[in-house]
Amino acid sequence: MTLDQALIITILFATIGMFLWGRWRYDMVAVGALLACVLMGLVPAREAFRGFSQPAVITVITVLILGSGLQSSGAVDVLARLALPRSGGKWVNVAALTAVAALLSSIMNNVGTLALLMPVAVQTATRQKMPPGKVLMPVAFGSILGGMTTLIGTPSNIIVSSFRVTAGTTGFSMFDFAPVGIAVALGGILFILLFSRWLVPTREIAGSGSFDIGTYLTEARVGSDSKTVGMTLRDVDKVLEGADAQVIGLIRGETSIPAPSLFHTVRKDDILIIEAEPAGLATALSSLELKLEEAIPAPTKTVPEGDEVSPGTASGYQEPAADKEDASRNGPSVKAIRSDEILLMEFVLLPRSQLVHRSASTIRLRTRFGVNMLAISRQGRRSISRLRNVLFEVGDVLLLQGTAESLNEFATQFDCAPLAERPVHLPDKRVAMTAGGIMALAVGGAAIGLIPAAIAFTAGVLAMMAFGVITPRSVYNAVDWPVVVLLGALLPVAGALGTTGSADLIAKVIVTRISADNAVLALSLVLIVTTALTNFMNNAATAAVMSPIAIDLASHLQVSSDPFLMAVAVGASCAFLTPIGHQNNALILGPGGFRFGDYWRLGLPLQIIVFVIAVPLILTVWPF
Repeated sequence: MTLDQALIITILFATIGMFLWGRWRYDMVAVGALLACVLMGLVPAREAFRGFSQPAVITVITVLILGSGLQSSGAVDVLARLALPRSGGKWVNVAALTAVAALLSSIMNNVGTLALLMPVAVQTATRQKMPPGKVLMPVAFGSILGGMTTLIGTPSNIIVSSFRVTAGTTGFSMFDFAPVGIAVALGGILFILLFSRWLVPTREIAGSGSFDIGTYLTEARVGSDSKTVGMTLRDVDKVLEGADAQVIGLIRGETSIPAPSLFHTVRKDDILIIEAEPAGLATALSSLELKLEEAIPAPTKTVPEGDEVSPGTASGYQEPAADKEDASRNGPSVKAIRSDEILLMEFVLLPRSQLVHRSASTIRLRTRFGVNMLAISRQGRRSISRLRNVLFEVGDVLLLQGTAESLNEFATQFDCAPLAERPVHLPDKRVAMTAGGIMALAVGGAAIGLIPAAIAFTAGVLAMMAFGVITPRSVYNAVDWPVVVLLGALLPVAGALGTTGSADLIAKVIVTRISADNAVLALSLVLIVTTALTNFMNNAATAAVMSPIAIDLASHLQVSSDPFLMAVAVGASCAFLTPIGHQNNALILGPGGFRFGDYWRLGLPLQIIVFVIAVPLILTVWPF
């Protein structure tokens, strides 16, 4: 083993270790690996960022944008609604949703597919009186399986195709993955539908029923002898923080303010709406010398229409003259909102949400958006302990209170999906048809080999922009930039595996010491190792690491590299054991009320089914 080989293998295993540890985001780890290779002289500095210009990266970007255009135009909603049955039993609905998820994932990002279908899945579970997880896990796994059926179904397929080019042939075409992918997807979905009712754990419903608002919202009147008189709500919140309580509303006279500014001054006879755990409620009241009023489910008094209020008050109350100076820092006045327009809605955090690892206080949720966060459900458990300081995680379910407009603005900006059923969104039939037509032309052009996939999809993006299907701003918002950075950074690292001969060395060890020159055993081993890694690493990263090893393994065995690359593609799409293996698994963690160890019960036998179907099919469709 040469020094360069030792260095790149060390960097490779360190990178895998960092992926598995999960302390830093995968794009940061990938960039760190790239910089290490450059500093060690394994990747020339002038070629360090050449990976970002690779067709595979461009294809991933454009596919994400095209999928976003289909979703925002309403075209996907129409397809989903038409495919879902209007009647039928529990498992007929689960089967239909799972099949639709697999179908949509073959032409668009599977995270977007699940975000689209999740509200329908939760509503279906409620209607059928099922735990949401019994619907969400089959739909999530179905969307993952559907991604392996086409070139654009998942970024890992695109990466595998790009490595086929480095092996001296052309990349895989649009439907080269279909013979194996469709069979595996059908077999996997059939297994899910037959056995998920027993293998998916029954967890407490994490829908609206898990948020018992009336239990925790209490009115407390400010008496003349209360120490809160003259205090600002910011000061009151500091006192309540020790009791794990917070003020979420204020009633003054005949007006209510569901999301009051922290600069409001408390007055005699004000009613503070306090949210607290039962154990901390007495402490909260006594610490501020407040009198307990009747417990209420939510503020219900109204505000006269037409009053002017500050956005910081957010809910329809005109700050009296004495408080105007404080309220003025929140900006110009706006029209008051009637309290009957205040909504309670649940949202789940998507993997790309900018809220992840941030808190309500750091984004100034109440001040900026006029929105109250009433509760968080994480893995089905509700907690309001110091809500403002809780760091959000992917899959968290947030119960928010505000106007429809403020909630929509918040959800759009921070990539949150509503868990309530939503109507079919069709801004314009012509736009939806245009989006579908452009996507069909782009896929068709790439499928028949008329133009390269990256060019076909780039043209599709430009066409969607030209015809007004998507706006220039939404183009950039649609891209999962961490995945793009991951690909651009790891491709040169993977290239260094080849140029230093390290991939060849690893392949030689596998051939001579493990598989004993048995090509079928070596193929099975590639599939097993890839599957194991993708349950703890990003699937795109797994494909980038395993593809060069698969190619050199085939070279040592003097057989075609195609079956080995296909094994990598299938294995990279089989993350069913953990919530961290795939973004869709993380996305259903909160809404389904799942725990970390819940996935393997259905996921492990499903992966065995995939292996049993995939190996003979790969050997048949892609012979050595």
